[in-house]
Amino acid sequence: MNSLLESNVIFRNVYCFWAANPGNAEQCTPVGAVAVKDGLLPGGLEWLAYVMAGLSVILLIVNVYLVFAALYTYVDRRVLAKFQGRIGPNRVGPFGILQPLADGIKLMTKEDLVPAGADRWIFNLAPVVMMSSGILVLAVLPFGKDSFVVDLNIGILYVFAITGVNTLAMFMAGLASANRYAMFGGMRAVAQLISYEIPVVLSVVGIVMMAGTMSLVGIVEAQKVPFIFVQPLAFFVFIAGSSAEMNRSPFDQVEAEGEIIAGYHTEYSGMKFGVFQAAEFGAVLITSALIATLFLKGWEGPFLPSHVWFLLKLFFFAFIFIWIRATLPRLRIDQIMAYAWKFLLPLSLINIFVVAAEVLLLGDQITDSSGVSMDLTTSDMWIMAGINVVVAIVAVIGLAKITGMDARESTKVANVTRVIKGT
Repeated sequence: MNSLLESNVIFRNVYCFWAANPGNAEQCTPVGAVAVKDGLLPGGLEWLAYVMAGLSVILLIVNVYLVFAALYTYVDRRVLAKFQGRIGPNRVGPFGILQPLADGIKLMTKEDLVPAGADRWIFNLAPVVMMSSGILVLAVLPFGKDSFVVDLNIGILYVFAITGVNTLAMFMAGLASANRYAMFGGMRAVAQLISYEIPVVLSVVGIVMMAGTMSLVGIVEAQKVPFIFVQPLAFFVFIAGSSAEMNRSPFDQVEAEGEIIAGYHTEYSGMKFGVFQAAEFGAVLITSALIATLFLKGWEGPFLPSHVWFLLKLFFFAFIFIWIRATLPRLRIDQIMAYAWKFLLPLSLINIFVVAAEVLLLGDQITDSSGVSMDLTTSDMWIMAGINVVVAIVAVIGLAKITGMDARESTKVANVTRVIKGT
């Protein structure tokens, strides 16, 4: 079993069940045991066990992801209803819990319409590209101790490379629809997602410097103190930028129904529209999982199993995204772009320079076979946390004043605009 997948608990157990033969699967021998239990398949068919184990991992993770995305559509609507003094879905099943199933049946039975002037190949491919990017990210997410598809040493780089495909999918949908409103939505998506991708990526640089690795598993293990305390500025930039990349309120100009109907997926109907919606709601869960991994020690926690801790942290951040959506009004497109370039980008750069200086001053240099790294103790991280909280407060308030991003300055700009227009 010489594979990147052999460290995966699910893969190893399934493989050992089918092909735990002496000489080809030492990992199947329990600690302290002498003999290896024979698998169900005869010798020579280890390749079949390898394929079956790999497919088992893929089917389990993908199906759990899709079920969670469907359930999140229900949770999102119910929680939003509570915030807004409404009831929400309550007709299908107890408390409306079967609403996602009803929505799926409705979408599958609706007519699949394609505009006459649309580019059919690109039009049909866009939802697939949108969904596949989210599924591919699951390959490197550690959702429990020793529970991941693969632990890449460039895991965080892989995540940003794959999630960037969403921009292409939205532009493909807008371009292929032969609809001006869809095209506007696709153009907004490209401008907004590229603008916010830069500060989001830069916000993670400080985490990589502290952890000394880009592996998501390594980042979790490096958090002697949760990075949400050590790097609050990076956390703020990451969660704000991620909201914009997911087109969540207040950054949902890509699908602003009052201006461009439904944005890039205006012309989509039936299950193609459903795939877009599943991808968007699934993106919230993936982003919440990433935040839990990067800033809140991932699966680690006392007493409860590691998978339970991971899911609790994931659902906590998913709830935060719903709370933000229910609280903040939609921004104008010019405000959204200014917020990325004038506010989040400088904050991410400030965080990089501050963390780099702290690591250089507080860390102990270690040289081994993998190269030179800086080791930080728990005390060092708490010292950094105290310094960075002050830096974050000063940077956010000061930069908001300088760039006019605070509420008072925004009100002044709005009043001046009304005077100029004569209203």
